[in-house]
Amino acid sequence: MAKMFAEERRKLILSLLQKENRLTVKELSQSLDVSEATLRTDLNIMEEEGLLTRTHGGAVLNDSILPKNTFSERSTKNINFKRSITNKAIRYIENENSIILDASTTALELARKLKETDIRLTVITNGLSTALELKENPNINVILLGGIARMGSMAVEGLLGKSILDQINVDIMFTSASGFTVQDGLTDFNVYEVELKKLMIEKSDQVVALIDHTKIGRSSIASFAPTEKIDAFVTDEKLPEDITKLLSNLDIEVVD
Repeated sequence: MAKMFAEERRKLILSLLQKENRLTVKELSQSLDVSEATLRTDLNIMEEEGLLTRTHGGAVLNDSILPKNTFSERSTKNINFKRSITNKAIRYIENENSIILDASTTALELARKLKETDIRLTVITNGLSTALELKENPNINVILLGGIARMGSMAVEGLLGKSILDQINVDIMFTSASGFTVQDGLTDFNVYEVELKKLMIEKSDQVVALIDHTKIGRSSIASFAPTEKIDAFVTDEKLPEDITKLLSNLDIEVVD
């Protein structure tokens, strides 16, 4: 794992605690590849901030702490950017395609557009909200991947859905990310969902990235797709010329 800044490391510790509720310093050290001394300092600071309670050899999540930046909050953030992106992205979808929509709020916005069409599709998703949205359209077959549903998330996580993906031919995957740089590719904060996204990309003939301009130049904790895995890059504003040139050199179609 690449070296993390302290703030990134503490966000990841909180994410792990939200999943497990209780962790030891030794477990965190093995998961994050960080020294136990550094982690003890992190946990002490996080306890002072009221995020957790220190225990002998570890920490527990405070009952009063709920995940921040919830799905519902993110779904209304930058909504005009998402609509601009999905208006452009929908042209990639043809009748009787089999597509993957990840659990991002941008993919959910695309699902809302597809719900109002008469196009016949099979949609595979790990997004609970996306599945609920699309099931109302009788022309769309919805396959919800199995896995773990975590508090504060509308994504199904883990690799339990691998057997389903192994049986399906996927034309296009539409995916968003927490950040994108040419060097790191598509990155996300949720390390549990990242593993499933990697598998989705492997199973797809094409990958279309749906990235608004606020995420470009930012890099999150875990990469799930190097830039060369992307076939089309759809954004809401014109990209800087240097990024456009780099993507074009990799034969990536840019729609901005």
